[in-house]
Parts: sequence; C-alpha cells; structure tokens
Amino acid sequence: MWVTSSLATVLTPTAVALGNFDGVHRGHRQVVQPVLAARPGDSPRFYSTVVSFHPHPREFFTGQSRSLLTPLSEKVAQLQQLGVEQLVLLPFDRDLASLTPEQFVQSILVQRLQAVRISVGMDFCFGRERTGTATGLQAIGAAFGIDVTIAPLQLLDGERISSSAIRQALQTGDLSIANCYLGRSYELVGQVVQGQQLGRTIGFPTANLQLPAEKFLPSLGVYAVQVQVYETEQAELLQPAIGVMNLGNRPTINGTSQTIEVHLLDWSGDLYGRTLRVSLEKFLRPEQKFASLDDLKAQIQADCDSARALFAARLTEGEQL
Repeated sequence: MWVTSSLATVLTPTAVALGNFDGVHRGHRQVVQPVLAARPGDSPRFYSTVVSFHPHPREFFTGQSRSLLTPLSEKVAQLQQLGVEQLVLLPFDRDLASLTPEQFVQSILVQRLQAVRISVGMDFCFGRERTGTATGLQAIGAAFGIDVTIAPLQLLDGERISSSAIRQALQTGDLSIANCYLGRSYELVGQVVQGQQLGRTIGFPTANLQLPAEKFLPSLGVYAVQVQVYETEQAELLQPAIGVMNLGNRPTINGTSQTIEVHLLDWSGDLYGRTLRVSLEKFLRPEQKFASLDDLKAQIQADCDSARALFAARLTEGEQL
C-alpha cells in the first residue's frame, strides 16, 4: 500500500474514504467499503484511497498529544488487509484548517486527488470550524459530478460503535465489548527490550514489550493473550503462542514504572529484539499487591491455568488460535 503525506506524490485518480479511522473498527470499515467496490479493469480506473489527517485535528487545536488505538504502522496494516491501495495523511495545519468546505473539496479532493467517488460517515464534519457536513459534501460533490456515499452509523444492541466507546471499554477491562466493536481483538504491537529479568527468578520469564509512545493502553491488570512472534516488524511470522500479559507497575516488588510483560506458555527461545503482536483475549484480573513472592507465584500459575483453560475451550468449540 502506498502511504504519503505529500499531495505531490498521490496516485490518481482516486476513490476516497474520508475520516480519521483510529481503530479501523467495524464502523470505519463500512465507510471504506464503497471505495473498494471497483477493481482493475473497471472504467475509469482509480486507486482506492483512505484520506486521513495528521496530526489529529483535535490534537492540533488543543496542543495536547492524543493516544491512538492504531498508531500509524497498525493503521497501515489494518487498511492494507481491507484492500486499500493508498493512505494519504493530510498534514493538518492552519492553512488546511482555514479552508471552507467548498475550498477543501475543490482544492484537495478535485484538483489534487482527482476524486471520482467519496465515502464518509454520517457524522463526518470538515472545513473551517467544522461547518461542512456529510450531506453538505454530497451537494458540493454533485456540483463536480462526484458521487458521495454516506455510511450510516453502526450500532450494536442500540449502542453506537465508535473509537470513544472502544476506549471506554478498554479502560474498564471490558474486552468483550471492545473486541466486538473492533471486529477483532485489540492488539499491542512492539519490540521486546531488556527488562529486570525478575520473572526468571520466580519461574515465569517474561518479555518486556516496548510500544509506540502514542499507543492507547487498556486497564491495568492481567490478560489472557494470543501472541504472534516475528523476527522483525516486517518479517514473516515465526511462531504463534498463547500466554498471559501483565500491564502495570508491579506493586509486589515495589515497581516504580509501568511495564508491559508477556509470559508465553510452552515457549523456549530468545525473544530479545523480536516483534510481538499481542492480541488481548480476556481480562483476567486487576493488578494487585501480594504479601509475598510465593503468593505472587501462586497467582501467576493460576492466571496461566485460566489462560490455558480459555484457549482449550476455544479449540473445543472449533475456533482457530
């Protein structure tokens, strides 16, 4: 997939899905789907393109950094899986923010992107002071002969699927809701770095995971996880595994900094420098302080047993790990 932040290097003409797409959740996929409809051989040929903004407009206006469900590398991977051919990251600056909706369509979508089709969500807003709406975009697009599709809001049990709802569910440890809204398991992708190696001393060696600084973290605690191990971020998958992950400050050993530690079950081998893709499958328990290391060891063993039971039950039900 071609990724660019320069309008001078965009592949044209385009069919454009517009939005921020943090999480690339089930609602976002409904916005992207219409621009994937045409395939090579159709006339006219176009590049299925997602147009997003960097930094996030809210980050630009508030001056505060914003954590992301899908940092750029994850967003690229998710969009590529959907079949998107191009990701355009529009630099969100004062000039872009000052464009009226009509100017945005004419200068960005028509002249630079040569859009032949546009898709947005029902709640999409754009242009100066967010005065442009999805229905307004339809009207402007029609003046240029561009078909604009408005994807309806995606609901589950009457609740709207949104990035905000996913964040809230992750903060409360409700993985069933978060993963359902995402349409997949929430993932942490990072490199294994040197830790204090305390897990080895109690019989549970762990891999310390270093994530992108902007990655949104779920509730502190212990999770049952599925793990894919790669030589590097771009390399082929080495081996899948299951395990438990602890996200927290390790209060039993008076830890002073937050760490992400993954213990792989039935694994042997050096993980340092390798990339792990950790899928969060079940929240097992909150972080807690134990009276002794023996109590901690007993609880970790219980956590491992719970994870084994979870994945064994899934295999029995026919799910593929």
